[in-house]
Amino acid sequence: MSKLWRTLIAGPLVLTALAVPAYAGALGPDAAVCDAGQGPSVLVRVEGFKARTGKLRVQIYGGNAAEFLEKGKWLKRVDLPVTRSGVMDVCVGLPAAGNYAVAVRHDVDGNGKSGWSDGGGFSRNPHLSLTNLKPKHSAVVIPVGAATRTVDVVLNYRSGLSIRPIEGSR
Repeated sequence: MSKLWRTLIAGPLVLTALAVPAYAGALGPDAAVCDAGQGPSVLVRVEGFKARTGKLRVQIYGGNAAEFLEKGKWLKRVDLPVTRSGVMDVCVGLPAAGNYAVAVRHDVDGNGKSGWSDGGGFSRNPHLSLTNLKPKHSAVVIPVGAATRTVDVVLNYRSGLSIRPIEGSR
C-alpha cells in the first residue's frame, strides 16, 4: 500500500479519534467538564463495590493537610446513587490547578451515616486498617494541572479484623 494511500485512510481516522471526548459518560454535576477533557478537574474512577446499593460520596480536599478529613473542610462534594454495574466515573470540577486529596465513601444502606458495612477509599489507594482508617494527607495528595486528571480509587470494606478491597475487585 502506498504511503499516500495510508495517509488518506489514516488521516480521517486520526481526526475522528481526536474529536471524541476523552471521558464520555462521566457522572455528577460537573460531568461536562470531564467529558470535554478540560479542567482543572478530577475523574474519580471508583471500583470494587461489595454491593450495588446505597450512595457514593466523593469529597475533594485542598492542599492544606490540617483540613484533610475535617468536618466541613472539603472543597467539593458529590453524592450519587450507586450504579447497577461497572466502574463509577465521577467528575469533579476544581477551582484551579493545585494539590488535592480525594476521599470516597460507599454508604451501602444509603442512610447517610457511616456504618461498619460501609466502604471507602482515597486517591493513591493507601493501605487502611482498623487502627488507621484515616491516612495522612501526604499519602493521598495528588497534583492536578489544567486538564482532567484520572484518579483510580479501589473501595475497602471491613472484613473480620481488617480493612481491605473485596476479593477479586482489582
